[in-house]
Amino acid sequence: MAAATLTLPEGAKNNKGAVTFTLEEVAKHNKEGDLWVVIDNDVYDLSKFGALHPGGLPPLLDPTVAGQDGTELFFGLHRASVLQEKRYAKLKVGTVAGAKAKAKVVEKGTVPYGEAMGTWRKFSPYYKESHHRLRAAVRSFFDAEIKPHCKTWDDEGQLPDKEIDEKLGAFGMFATMVAYEEGAGELFEKHGITLPGGVKADEWDYFHSLVISEETRVGVDGCYGVSDGLTGGMSIGLPPLIKFGTPEMIEKYAVPVIKGEKRICLAISEPYAGSDVAQIRATATPSSDGSWSVSGVKKWITGGMVADYFTTLTRTDKHGPAMLLVERGDGATVSTKPIKTSYSPAAGTAYVTMHNATVPAENVVGKLGNGFAQTMANFNFERWSMICVGNRHSRLVVEESMKWAMARKVFGKALIQQPVIRYKMAEMIAAVETCHSMLDDLTYQMCNMSKVQINKDLAGPIALLKYKQTRVATMVSDNACQIFGGRAVTATGMGFIIEKFQRSFKFQAILGGSEEIMADFAIRQAMRQVQDMPARL
Repeated sequence: MAAATLTLPEGAKNNKGAVTFTLEEVAKHNKEGDLWVVIDNDVYDLSKFGALHPGGLPPLLDPTVAGQDGTELFFGLHRASVLQEKRYAKLKVGTVAGAKAKAKVVEKGTVPYGEAMGTWRKFSPYYKESHHRLRAAVRSFFDAEIKPHCKTWDDEGQLPDKEIDEKLGAFGMFATMVAYEEGAGELFEKHGITLPGGVKADEWDYFHSLVISEETRVGVDGCYGVSDGLTGGMSIGLPPLIKFGTPEMIEKYAVPVIKGEKRICLAISEPYAGSDVAQIRATATPSSDGSWSVSGVKKWITGGMVADYFTTLTRTDKHGPAMLLVERGDGATVSTKPIKTSYSPAAGTAYVTMHNATVPAENVVGKLGNGFAQTMANFNFERWSMICVGNRHSRLVVEESMKWAMARKVFGKALIQQPVIRYKMAEMIAAVETCHSMLDDLTYQMCNMSKVQINKDLAGPIALLKYKQTRVATMVSDNACQIFGGRAVTATGMGFIIEKFQRSFKFQAILGGSEEIMADFAIRQAMRQVQDMPARL
């Protein structure tokens, strides 16, 4: 886009050398080919930009815009960040003489309920200095390395490349996925792996993991597909290897994954078996040399398109369910093809075909026959992580809705002045905060329990909260859509975060256990505690 040329005699320079114009001078430039506009006290020359304007030339020639102060109209249609883009910033030719102070841009953390309670409470029983330090470090990294690109990646379905993987690995993002595992500290120290924000492995707890889950969702600007593509598959495919793999497997496979040199994903679901893991049909057949031959298909595998390794659940005739680490190899025996979903191909969601894939005997993860139990052990943390991510995504939508309701004017007043809008905001906020309060409490319990206790005592409550959180997301999506109107179903512009939420929030109501199964499972778990009690009122 060509920059406007400034050769204007009426412009004056102030004592700092900046070019200034009076509003009367700006008003002279109000026609096609000679078109100026004032936005937030800055003067922009749009003379050569009209044909390139996404909305066409007519809106720019409107008498209330051409040669006028179009600030209010502009911010009713565009985000403030637009003006920071290089292609638009270079259209600025000066400022308005004697202009008043610019409107304050709403910063992250300043919108009521836009941040989790642990970040704004004056006193918190859960969060300490290392949690806040971690949050600041992750947010800074994502703001610099991810957020500027994530919408493009999401829209174009761009998968993570080697460069971004290496950056994530060097930053310690993949290490955070297993920092809570036994022996992680020694492994990190041995290989020079550090965690973000200078947090040490021996002080890492589940609140640190909660912070990571929240910030990855905020850091991708609500682009669910990008978040899943960058960390989703890795976050569920790597932990079983660290939990149950041999030291040799961890050295050979896990360390390169943690460093961002390789990618891994979890291959459980099949066309025949989603939540019903017991019905897995992929088979592992023993060979005479001790290796295994794996055949079967896996479906809806997040990150599968770019994975080098697949943590795979199979069934064996003799031993029962077994978890194996399957390598992609040359693609002859393990192949992937993309699955088109309602959100972005950037998630790398794959249909994985394994045909006589050879798996060395040493690539059995854990004990033969324990595959089902190992999968279930992973599910509780996976579901907890999905709650962290999902509720933070809902909160992001609440924040966007609040900002829009305060900025958008309808019938002469801001949306937030309408009682029905305030009611919708209250309904969303109360539900999101309720979920987060229960999440904080569950996380505290996890921090003070062994993994055996977590799986025994918290599987039900985690499932119950997952059910509640996805129900809340449904309501948040509906309310936000009504608040944003047509912009909520438009992929560009002010409402793009809401539009992406419309297409993605349902994923978590299905993946990791559907809502109905989660609700039923939670009550069945509760009933086990009272099944021997007499049924009397």
